[in-house]
Amino acid sequence: MTLKKQIHNLLANEDLNFLLTNRLPRRWLTQFMGRFSKIENPLVRSASIGIWKFFSDLDLSEAKKQHFKSMHDCFTRELKDGARTIDTDANVMSSPVDGIIGACGPIAGTQVFQAKGFPYTLEDLLGTEEDLSAWRNGTFVTLRLTSSMYHRFHAPYNCTVDKVRYFSGDTWNVNPIALKRVEKLFCKNERAFISTRLNGTGSINGQRVALVPVAAILVASIRLHFLDVLLHMGYKGAKTMACNASFGKGQEMGWFQHGSTVIVLAPAGFALCEGLEQGTHVRMGQALLRWSH
Repeated sequence: MTLKKQIHNLLANEDLNFLLTNRLPRRWLTQFMGRFSKIENPLVRSASIGIWKFFSDLDLSEAKKQHFKSMHDCFTRELKDGARTIDTDANVMSSPVDGIIGACGPIAGTQVFQAKGFPYTLEDLLGTEEDLSAWRNGTFVTLRLTSSMYHRFHAPYNCTVDKVRYFSGDTWNVNPIALKRVEKLFCKNERAFISTRLNGTGSINGQRVALVPVAAILVASIRLHFLDVLLHMGYKGAKTMACNASFGKGQEMGWFQHGSTVIVLAPAGFALCEGLEQGTHVRMGQALLRWSH
């Protein structure tokens, strides 16, 4: 058995994995990694990316460039033009990211799930002062990004962003092992609430859809193109920011400085596209939710 396989088998032990990724000083490690990943020394860059490749299935063949200044530059890489196909069906909302579908399905009132037996509410996630009526009894999808995936997120439909709210928080790991052990984990971690209104025709026009990027250990920074601030643990500015930024379907909205999870909240009338279920790998632009109202 190779060393790589032995290490992977060791980390597959749930108790050990949880200990190593959650019981260490999470905030300190996250801040350290944020600084370390931006070091542009060629030796540090090459060693960092080499170790990253060893522990993951990192594939850079679709990257727009092949030479990176730092590990951070590699992590936030752009894709080659045409690397993703955007579903153009007017009744379809496409996936905003490359990811793995986690918990998903109907929202029971305002209750959703992070894992089987671990519910949380939209009030926990977005705050009690937020108008949640648009998503009551709607549909939710949790999309998890692994470390090796493409980490930029895109508009799932032609839309206008009218508000962003930032929630400072912890940096628990968001892998399935932690989601089965830490109650209301997404509601504890650093996250942003991006409120959008769809620009379509007929009854789909004006529907409210929310994107909630959630940060995690080593990955606590979110960059949005339409805000001139970096949302991270040290951010001390306004928590709620009014916006008026329009995006076309598939247009890039921002990126994780490292990566984590995006929760999609859709109103009643949207349902997960046929063939998709928990554990399915999706690519940015792929059909995710269908409007059938």
